[in-house]
Amino acid sequence: MLIAHYLTFKDRPPHPTHTHTHTHTHTLMLVTGGRWEMNLLNGVETFTAWCNSHLRKAGTQIENIEEDFRNGLKLMLLLEVISGERLPKPDKGKMRFHKIANVNKALDYISSKGVKLVSIGAEEIVDGNLKMTLGMIWTIILRFAIQDISVEETSAKEGLLLWCQRKTAPYRNVNVQNFHISWKDGLALCALIHRHRPDLIDYSKLRKDDPIGNLNTAFEVAEKYLDIPKMLDAEDIVNTPKPDEKAIMTYVSCFYHAFAGAEQAETAANRICKVLAVNQENERLMEEYEKLASELLEWIRRTIPWLENRVAEQTMRAMQQKLEDFRDYRRVHKPPRVQEKCQLEINFNTLQTKLRLSNRPAFMPSEGKMVSDIANAWKGLEQVEKGYEEWLLTEIRRLERLDHLAEKFKQKCSLHESWTAGKEQLLSQKDYETASLMEIRALMRKHEAFESDLAAHQDRVEQIAAIAQELNELDYHDAASVNTRCQGICDQWDNLGTLTQKRRDALERVEKLWETIDQLYLEFAKRAAPFNNWMDGAMEDLQDMFIVHSIEEIQSLITAHDQYKATLPEADKERIAIMGIQNEITKIAQTYGIKLVGVNPYTVLSPQDITNKWEAVKQLVPLRDQMLQEEVARQQANERLRRSFAAQANIIGPWIQTKMEVNFWSFSSDAHLFTISLSLSVCYHQLIQEALIFDNKHTNYTMEHVRVGWEQLLTTIARTINEVENQILTRDAKGISQEQLNEFRASFNHFDRKRNGMMDPDDFRACLISMGYDLGEVEFARIMTLVDPNNTGVVTFQAFIDFMTRETAETDTAEQVMASFKILASDKPYITVEELRRELPPEQAEYCISRMTKYIGPEVALGALDYISFSSALYGESDL
Repeated sequence: MLIAHYLTFKDRPPHPTHTHTHTHTHTLMLVTGGRWEMNLLNGVETFTAWCNSHLRKAGTQIENIEEDFRNGLKLMLLLEVISGERLPKPDKGKMRFHKIANVNKALDYISSKGVKLVSIGAEEIVDGNLKMTLGMIWTIILRFAIQDISVEETSAKEGLLLWCQRKTAPYRNVNVQNFHISWKDGLALCALIHRHRPDLIDYSKLRKDDPIGNLNTAFEVAEKYLDIPKMLDAEDIVNTPKPDEKAIMTYVSCFYHAFAGAEQAETAANRICKVLAVNQENERLMEEYEKLASELLEWIRRTIPWLENRVAEQTMRAMQQKLEDFRDYRRVHKPPRVQEKCQLEINFNTLQTKLRLSNRPAFMPSEGKMVSDIANAWKGLEQVEKGYEEWLLTEIRRLERLDHLAEKFKQKCSLHESWTAGKEQLLSQKDYETASLMEIRALMRKHEAFESDLAAHQDRVEQIAAIAQELNELDYHDAASVNTRCQGICDQWDNLGTLTQKRRDALERVEKLWETIDQLYLEFAKRAAPFNNWMDGAMEDLQDMFIVHSIEEIQSLITAHDQYKATLPEADKERIAIMGIQNEITKIAQTYGIKLVGVNPYTVLSPQDITNKWEAVKQLVPLRDQMLQEEVARQQANERLRRSFAAQANIIGPWIQTKMEVNFWSFSSDAHLFTISLSLSVCYHQLIQEALIFDNKHTNYTMEHVRVGWEQLLTTIARTINEVENQILTRDAKGISQEQLNEFRASFNHFDRKRNGMMDPDDFRACLISMGYDLGEVEFARIMTLVDPNNTGVVTFQAFIDFMTRETAETDTAEQVMASFKILASDKPYITVEELRRELPPEQAEYCISRMTKYIGPEVALGALDYISFSSALYGESDL
């Protein structure tokens, strides 16, 4: 029977070293004869070593944990060492009740620290009960070595585990998740030591496959340099599937406490460094303030004399340069100083705040460098600056008036001189002597516009004179050049007026002479244009490349040509009258000295054009006569060819039509006579084509009709033979009887109304209905997609036979092929290359491999192929 013992304790208020407040209740259960008891017994060495690590501080130790705590003396001493507190004075006697009293004092002290002891009495300890003794020691370890550990809101075991995880996180091959198997390879212990004392262990040389070596290294270094006794055995840890958790926790807690002091020292050093850094920063800010204040005051001292210099310049350029220098001062030199002043005040306030927050005395700058001193100096600078700016603007306004008048005079003079440039030469030229009437009128309008422009510029000339007079009155320094320029403009203005009037008189005289010539030009244009059009039409008709196809048509052309020749005398009279107008124009020009330049403005025709074209018309008339006579002879020869071809075509055409309508198996009986007629027809047709004869009223048959009919006859014979062979093949392959094929053929021929070997959809529907099919629109549409997949609009006999064969015979389907492949693939949705080569003959296997697509799906084997899309493609059901 299992007897359970519970050791329960409740945390007392936080230990002085804690930074968090916790309330925990811990229960320790000892199970007699159970797994926990065995692990606790295996921790005797660990607990003994842990106790000795503290008892050594009092100059003693224990040899046997079961015996040495029985009198209670060393137990009380152990509690004093680990707690730092004095326990009640122990009894010195050696009697049993003395021992019980001492043990009770120790147990009372433990209870006073918030640990509730259940089923542990002084008698068990005095009697040497190992299980109770070890349980008591474990309770002490939990309370004084592990409970006080606190890391980020976690404490005791969880806090110790989190501390180990944080310290070992950067190390390879270390992953601390618990206090048993995570420590078996020794790397976690070595990592803890190296993290705090990297000089004691070279972690890079450790190997995960040497756990005993790693553990012993950690034990030896800890004992030698960290004063942590060896509490564990390396071989026991490595050979135990799950090392004792409490032994590991006890040993690891020693590292936490050993390194806690180092971390406290580091914290103290950091605090000192922080205080010194604050002090150094304050000193730096003080020095920076002194430096900025000195530089800013020096700059103000140098700038004020420059702003107080009020010596005026003589020219506007010089004063503007002074203004530009002042603006440059405002834009470039002053803004950085404004920022320095602002930064100086910010630094001063920041420094005072930092000093106050760090309990330092306030900063007192050197004499004359207080913020108020700098503000007063800056105020004085801005007052001088304002006075300097007002003085500059006043001086600039004083010079601005003179410069404005001078610039205005130059601008108006430049505009006027730019306008008058070339005007005198323009008014003096005699371009009207060689101009046409339209050009004369354009020159007159242009001259009138110039006169208006000239009058408009009168006001500007008067303004120029007035400005020059004002500059003289104001004693402008360059008045001499102003007067010279003004006088030149006035003299030029008078000359422009004289030249303008002379040019107007000349233009009016020449315009009247040209108006007379213009009327003659207009009369010439009115009569020359229709006469020229008549000659163009005559030349076009005489050179027309006529095309006729009969004797009647050529006789009509000859009659029209004779009518044209009768109009030539009247046309010659009109030509003579038109040339007389041109002679009158030439006479007027010679009489009054007018230079005739260019061409008639109303027409592009010249007298020479009329003469040349009239001569060309007279030469084309006999040439047209010759062409018409030659065409008469050609049309007579063409008529003879038409009659010869018609004689043969009227024999061949009916013969072919007869053979197409009756049983053409008798074709060979009179084929020889047909071949002779066909050869003659080909010869006549070649001659007709060479003669470019396109119609023949003597017959309804053309060579194309004869040739197409012959080819259709041969094609029909070949198709009939092929259909018969396909019917035999279909009958044998599909199990269709000859009677069924004959029935299909008879039905197709009955509804092949055009006798072209094809049925349109309406005839096909009627055919199916006659054979007993009950068709709706959807079903008929489905059947049409089978017999006419390309949507041509007709159903061939072969497509009809294939459909009827599928309807009446049993055939393989895509589903059956898929099922066969599924068997070969062992019910998988894909098949591999190896399975195809194993189950099929080589030729068929390679055919499938080369055409099957890669299978896409989860958990696909290498080289998997899609047999489903391949099977569908065999029957035209996919895009494979």
